[in-house]
Amino acid sequence: MRPDRSPRGLTLFASLFLAAGMALAQETTVAPPAAMVLENVPPVQASLAGQVAKYNEFKPTSFASWHPTRLEMIVSRRHQNTPQLFRVDKPGGPLTLMTDYAEPVRSAQYEPRHGKFYVFGRDTGGNEVFRAYRRDIGRDGKGGEAIPVTPDNRRVQDTAWGKTSGKLLYVTVPVGRQGSNDQIQSTVSIVNPEEPEQVRTLAELPGGGWSAFAFSHDDRQLVYSEYVSANESYLWLMDVATGKSRRLTEKNTENNGSEPVAYGNAVFSRDGKGLYTTSDRGSEFRRLVYIDIASGKETILTPDINWDIEDIDLSHDGKLLAFVANEDGTSVLRILRTGDRKLVAQPKLPVGVIGRIEWHKNSRHLALSLSSARSPSEVYSVDAKTNALTRWTRHEKMGVDMDKFVEPSLVRWKSFDGREISGFVYRPQAGKFPGKRPVVINIHGGPEAQFTPGFLGRNNYYTDEMGLTVIYPNVRGSSGYGKTFLKLDNGKLREDSVKDIGALLDWIATQPDMDASRVAVVGGSYGGYMTLAVSTMYADRIAASIDIVGISNFVTFLERTESYRRDLRRVEYGDERDPEMRKWMEAIAPANNADRIKKPLFVVQGKNDPRVPWQEADQIVATVKKNGTPVWYMTANDEGHGFAKKANADYLFYATIGFFNTYLLK
Repeated sequence: MRPDRSPRGLTLFASLFLAAGMALAQETTVAPPAAMVLENVPPVQASLAGQVAKYNEFKPTSFASWHPTRLEMIVSRRHQNTPQLFRVDKPGGPLTLMTDYAEPVRSAQYEPRHGKFYVFGRDTGGNEVFRAYRRDIGRDGKGGEAIPVTPDNRRVQDTAWGKTSGKLLYVTVPVGRQGSNDQIQSTVSIVNPEEPEQVRTLAELPGGGWSAFAFSHDDRQLVYSEYVSANESYLWLMDVATGKSRRLTEKNTENNGSEPVAYGNAVFSRDGKGLYTTSDRGSEFRRLVYIDIASGKETILTPDINWDIEDIDLSHDGKLLAFVANEDGTSVLRILRTGDRKLVAQPKLPVGVIGRIEWHKNSRHLALSLSSARSPSEVYSVDAKTNALTRWTRHEKMGVDMDKFVEPSLVRWKSFDGREISGFVYRPQAGKFPGKRPVVINIHGGPEAQFTPGFLGRNNYYTDEMGLTVIYPNVRGSSGYGKTFLKLDNGKLREDSVKDIGALLDWIATQPDMDASRVAVVGGSYGGYMTLAVSTMYADRIAASIDIVGISNFVTFLERTESYRRDLRRVEYGDERDPEMRKWMEAIAPANNADRIKKPLFVVQGKNDPRVPWQEADQIVATVKKNGTPVWYMTANDEGHGFAKKANADYLFYATIGFFNTYLLK
């Protein structure tokens, strides 16, 4: 019998073939997450997602809290789509899941006397309206129902535990006031978390810059910080019984007109007569100091360390003070005996970046988180008695060899005014990727921040698989290089930091292994502003740019950012209510100079961002589109200031690779 040549027969065969082809086609792309809105972003190929998969599964682990009576701890690590809390009952022991929410949970503290419950913080959709919850620990070690401890619709700015009473202090500010110029108040409250309705208000403080609250060992006093700017802050004392406060450190006007002083987090000495803190009084860097409360006299404890002391913690018995110095981006841990103020011997730590440090209540074991170029953040402890270093957590084996990840090199270049600027360069393997390689300049946010060479995670794909050279500059205005350097981008000096990137482009052109004709600029938050500014000022010298939750106009940004942070940002950027400053801000705004952006732009935004509201992204996208410049736009309706959910972050990474393949690796 001859085969059926009728249209019906052909249609049946063709439809079966077409259905198979459609199924195959559906398998070749990755569906974006449900909450993601895309404009001009091409579909992600499943083959790319498969190639990248082994770089997407890193699970950095950070220390959260010691148990007060047992040698065990809470850590934070990704569980499925978000970071959650885990209990670790011994070094190398299994991680027991304690929380399981759709939203990230990164911080927690055990109740300090018996550890029968813990308090943790959580927001919703990246809105940063953090609320504190109590969770009791049952006999099986698992938590019960989470009970709210702090009020709804107010952002928790800070918390502190009473060392003997077990009461919780928390500081809250109002939210949902974008666009309002009304003055806000910070409310300081104290409560027994087991009776959250029996709250007592200690004080109402003006503004939103109050933080770093810490109790004395008898719970009678509080020390806390008034933050004005990265270069100016003050220490205050409060009587817990009465709520009355007094400022301990001098105001600038009372200090003979000299420059202001910045203080770090302070802790009471064991006897309550003094404070250990950091101060840059008379120095470019924040040094470790002891302040006598009665006289106000400051004694410098680290005169020979010409780097910022970033973190301190005092042992429960008051005899050992641990502190971390930031030495050109690398963390160095030291321990000081408070009796004779001598450094004690301690184990050699792996070179890297140290996260939070905390003494166990036994005053012997110090916990810390540590990451490096070849290791995600892991948790360790130092035994002050035996000088032993113990690793508590270890990343499971991956499909990629982390020991082969690229180590960064520290480089320096001269900027337009002769000032030296530095950064870290990650170069691909020369043998694997010969010739001049394309370059990605990744600019940190802040701007009062610093790129430090910790673990790059998925970004290792750029160097290892794409052969890109990645440079992380620390332009003027970055922290870690002294207070003079920190102030060099304030107010109308803003574009000088952009010129530092111009000088970096000059330096790239002199490097034999870098292709100056193929340079992309990437940045998030303030780094997003820098990216947009570079795109307007050096459009002919870059190939593409990616703006992630970036500022496109400082005027509209300051008018819309949440009110609890608005005045703090005005100190850095200038006050948009001043006509002269407003005129200058409008003149330099990337949104008002978008006609100069000639190279492809990728804009990424979280819809719930309280810091840089979504309108900043919308207005730059709309303006650049009018010029005919290619613009990719990605918005996540369940994210805030950056993507915290793994599914969203994964898809953004796939799209970023596609953007580089399209516009940088041509």
